[in-house]
Amino acid sequence: MIKAWIHAFRLRTLPLALACIGMAGFLAAATDQFDLLLFVLCCLTTILLQILSNLANDYGDSVNGADHADRKGPMRAVQSGIISVAQMRKAVVVFVLLSLACGLSLLWFSFGWNWRALALFFGLGLLSIAAAIGYTVGKKPYGYIGLGDISVLIFFGLVGVMGSYYLFTHSVTWMELLPAISCGVFSIAVLNINNIRDIESDRSAGKFSIPVRIGKEKAVTYHWVLLIVGLVSAIVYTLLQYQSPWQFLFLVTVPLFLKNGLSVQNRPSTELDPFLKQMALTTLLFVLLFGLGLIF
Repeated sequence: MIKAWIHAFRLRTLPLALACIGMAGFLAAATDQFDLLLFVLCCLTTILLQILSNLANDYGDSVNGADHADRKGPMRAVQSGIISVAQMRKAVVVFVLLSLACGLSLLWFSFGWNWRALALFFGLGLLSIAAAIGYTVGKKPYGYIGLGDISVLIFFGLVGVMGSYYLFTHSVTWMELLPAISCGVFSIAVLNINNIRDIESDRSAGKFSIPVRIGKEKAVTYHWVLLIVGLVSAIVYTLLQYQSPWQFLFLVTVPLFLKNGLSVQNRPSTELDPFLKQMALTTLLFVLLFGLGLIF
């Protein structure tokens, strides 16, 4: 049973979730405002929220019929019957509580008795939990009407990077928007691969993701746009903040992004699953190299 729960946690998605926190940490370190305790708490909160999202997605897609025999991806826990619907519902509640507890600890260590900041970020935390659950759960889950990409941009990009950066520095500028966009659109690219892979099963289940709405060919073009926007945003930020050639270290990842784009373009949907992991790990490597370039 433990193995079944670990499988349901979908640990391969965690590098992507941690990428935005890593970006915020590097940006804070570049201004000598990094705090290890806050970073660890940010990572723990993000991991709990990502697992919550994965469990809620497993539950919601099973209940709403998106996980069925014709789905191309790995079999989900509720779909296979290894974990019951009731057990998964309880697990979702447990991870909501864990996310709240860890998130509140994070806010306390960042803001102390600053009630205005506490209230604002507590509200963002509640929105993050609602977004994690509402993607596939409920009568009208927003993931079923093609709004998942916008949510990923907001929570893996803007909130994940700029919000976390604010926890370190208690300030934020529009300049941080550029690396936040990079993390956000690369995260959308991971979701886009998932949705291209599942395009037929999602269509039959009434899940109208962007690839379902625009078709595979245009979804591949959309994928290339996401990769280009992510790289261009990072390049523009580096040019505006230029101090050393090391800041362009992240360009080492360009061949990996090209490989991902070409694979999505040329391979059949049934063979795309490995490139979800490849895109997530490439994004994490991009963040590491981008950050190292900032602090060298």
